[in-house]
Amino acid sequence: MSRQHLEDAIQSVLSQGNKCFVPYIMAGDGGLDQLVPRLEFLQNAGATMIEIGIPFSDPAADGPVIQAAGVRALKGGTTLRGILETLKNVRETVSVPLLFMTYLNPILAVGLDYFAEQCAAIGIDACIIPDVPLEEEHEIKPYLQKHDIALIRLATLTSPPERLEAIAEGAEGFLYAVTVKGVTGVRREFENHVTSYMEALKKVCPVPVFAGFGISTKEHVKNMSAVCDGVIVGSQIVNDLHNGNEEDIITLIQAANSYSAIK
Repeated sequence: MSRQHLEDAIQSVLSQGNKCFVPYIMAGDGGLDQLVPRLEFLQNAGATMIEIGIPFSDPAADGPVIQAAGVRALKGGTTLRGILETLKNVRETVSVPLLFMTYLNPILAVGLDYFAEQCAAIGIDACIIPDVPLEEEHEIKPYLQKHDIALIRLATLTSPPERLEAIAEGAEGFLYAVTVKGVTGVRREFENHVTSYMEALKKVCPVPVFAGFGISTKEHVKNMSAVCDGVIVGSQIVNDLHNGNEEDIITLIQAANSYSAIK
């Protein structure tokens, strides 16, 4: 797969007047044997693409729910090498774009070149690495570019306008717009200026803008979809999978998939 595969999937959804929905799951939570079946379920439920978290012992951007999922995965013996091995035949049944969300340390542990090669062999379309800032992208980006894998950038509410413009300028695939000040996790409401922040990003960004962090209800999905091109939902999906609430996940995804009919 490739960056083009990612971009085509996004445009296919947006061209219908709907918004993209990106669920996040923690690889190894519930056992690595559940990883591919969960990807298949999310694909069949209508996910535009799927973000696969790599468990890490010091996840700086993750809130309590995703931290707990990572701990469960690590206690179960999940490793990056094990995840790569589990996914080696995933493209036989999963065709939607797949993204890795990982911190840099697990990649360094297996080797930058090895990681990029394995991502390409599996069919990973993009990577999100929240602890690699703009100034440090040169450490990893050439390895991903070699295999046409996008490096997704994150923008935050606390960044000044000139930095947001710099981040947006070279964005690949889509821009991940963090909607809260802090870590991931379910929120009841968002700050008032999130809308103006999204609008400002869309004006300067050459790629679609997706909102992530804190989105957990059908109403959140609808409201955020009005000001961006897609939503990323992590903690709520992780919770629902852990508790067996698949129907709730389907309801969330449908809120984005039916956006053109309900707006």
